[in-house]
Amino acid sequence: MPQTAYDYIIVGAGSAGCTLAYRLGEDRNARVLVLEAGGPDKSFMLKMPAGFAALGEASVFNWHYRTTPQAHCNGRSMYWPRGKTLGGSSSINAMLYIRGHASDYDHWRQLGNEGWSFGDVLPYFKRSQHQERGATDLHGTGGPLNVADQITPAPINQNFLEACRQAGHPSTADFNGPDQEGVGLYQVTQKNAQRWSAASAYLRPAMARGNVTVVTGAQVARVVIEGGRATGVAYRCNGRDETAHATREVILSGGAVNSPQLLMLSGVGPADHLRALGITVAADVPGVGGNLQDHLDAGVLYHCTTRDTYDNASKLATLAKYLFTKTGPGTSCLAESGGFLKSHTDLSVPDLQLHFIPAFVIDHGRTKLKQNGFTLHVCQLRPESRGSIRLQSADPMAHPAIDANYLSAGRDVETLVAGTKLAREIFAQKAFDATRGAEREPGVANKTDAEIEAWIRARSETIYHPVGTCKMGPAGDRMTVVDAQLRVRGVEGLRVVDASVMPTLIGGNTNAPTIMIAERAADFIRRASAASNAAA
Repeated sequence: MPQTAYDYIIVGAGSAGCTLAYRLGEDRNARVLVLEAGGPDKSFMLKMPAGFAALGEASVFNWHYRTTPQAHCNGRSMYWPRGKTLGGSSSINAMLYIRGHASDYDHWRQLGNEGWSFGDVLPYFKRSQHQERGATDLHGTGGPLNVADQITPAPINQNFLEACRQAGHPSTADFNGPDQEGVGLYQVTQKNAQRWSAASAYLRPAMARGNVTVVTGAQVARVVIEGGRATGVAYRCNGRDETAHATREVILSGGAVNSPQLLMLSGVGPADHLRALGITVAADVPGVGGNLQDHLDAGVLYHCTTRDTYDNASKLATLAKYLFTKTGPGTSCLAESGGFLKSHTDLSVPDLQLHFIPAFVIDHGRTKLKQNGFTLHVCQLRPESRGSIRLQSADPMAHPAIDANYLSAGRDVETLVAGTKLAREIFAQKAFDATRGAEREPGVANKTDAEIEAWIRARSETIYHPVGTCKMGPAGDRMTVVDAQLRVRGVEGLRVVDASVMPTLIGGNTNAPTIMIAERAADFIRRASAASNAAA
């Protein structure tokens, strides 16, 4: 490939990278290069909404990450799927459209991040969105990201919602409305019964303009830093080493694993760690790879005495119904209903998220059960545990060491124990009498708080929301990696734009907030470019 100079180089075609490509490419004079380590997203299983559940651990669309043995989870090395294709994790996720609580963003502003309060970011959520229900003060229309109601959720969801009401929990029709608390059906990023990933929403329209170039199968090895400025990237593609040059900025959008990994490979990170691996230090930024946060999930499972779950769905019939009618289980996001609840009544905001799945799901669906049941995932929304991403070698092809440090904070354990008990209370309600069989997980033998805690440490898993490893914050905080405009400290012309910049994990699914971050960053970048042109 010719060593063409581009105005912007974006590393990673995930949710943030696709969004940036679209927005920066709106300037028809700008030349944008997007480098994606994965391949194209052409598989039918990435288009049919429920298809992601059938991809499996061996999928080429997965980075196949695992954590280091988790000291507080019985030494388990946990499965950590991340998307490796155009659209990134938005091409393999459950498609739930959730923004988090308004107070999450106000907290970011209180931490010293000017311009990131909820009032500041709401216009960018609205700009990104096409809400099929119509525009409101909190929702937008006309944006690239289509947000829709589910087409044919399983009827047994109504048993769950009624059981929640019987247990005293409120209902809500909009988790992104004025009040997040309550239970209901989730909205999804789908359009015309297809997954509407960031690649569909943003990247393909950007490529159609002609000034955005996308290269797949391109593993970036390092950012080229000359005289304290990022001038390009070195990458490997089709067995060849290539270099691309950027005249304006290099933007890392690899996510909470790949962005800190690439910074460290480029000499930006904790100096002692880099020197120990023989990497020349370009900028000593201690916070790179630290502050890792993720949502941990405990799955409460019950057998179902009827045939009302997806465990009974025929794969052939599901496929035929989807192809010919665009209805049925093929349209499912699987986690069809759920809610945001408080583990204790004195809390000001919900600290638990529930995902109700009309099927048995154990170990990310990798353990196949020839039985019939339903699952309630219980997720603690604001964990206090902090982990890290570290290099295992200077080889850019080697996976980094991922230590989520799950359940190292006592409050995290207490909240999940309370959430598990809350889930049992919901399943005990009259609405489930006609369908509820025996409890499979945690199992009736686990009754006391200590027994539930032991089960959580043995069985809990990620629910796929890692953030925070390139923390955004003020200059006075040594652990911040980027400033409030997402510029990397110590290096000119380099930004990180993805979920890794979140200083704290938001209370909900992370895809919509990641897209918002990129929408916000695009304005920062364009203003900087305009100011530079004016000065010239």
